[in-house]
Parts: sequence; C-alpha cells; structure tokens
Amino acid sequence: MTEIGYRQAMEELEAILAEIEAEEVDVDLLATKVRRAAELIRLCRQRIDDTQLQVDQIVAGLEAPPPPEPA
Repeated sequence: MTEIGYRQAMEELEAILAEIEAEEVDVDLLATKVRRAAELIRLCRQRIDDTQLQVDQIVAGLEAPPPPEPA
C-alpha cells in the first residue's frame, strides 16, 4: 500500500468524520470506517512526532557552538 501524506490523511479523516457525524455511514461499514480513522490518526500522530524531532534537532544545531576553525 502506498504511504499517504499528512494532508491526504487529514482530508480522508475529515471526510470519514463528516460521514459519521451526518449519520451517512451504513452500520455495516461503521467499524471499517472507525478502524480506518484510527489508522489515519496514528499516521498523523507519527508524522507530527517525526517532524517535531527533526525540528528539535535543527534548533539544537543552531544553538550548538560553532566548531573551532582549523589552525
């Protein structure tokens, strides 16, 4: 399965939520929709965590003293 991006995951999650809130989901498909929503939430959380780690590393690199110049 192709990995989807954060934006795509959020759009799909919002669509599922809208269907559920509007009571448009067939009861036979409800568990499938909720399962997919849970997968999308996990994916989004992982993307946020990964991005936070990258940002923290970049900022830490900016705060570190510059390496000494060769003599």
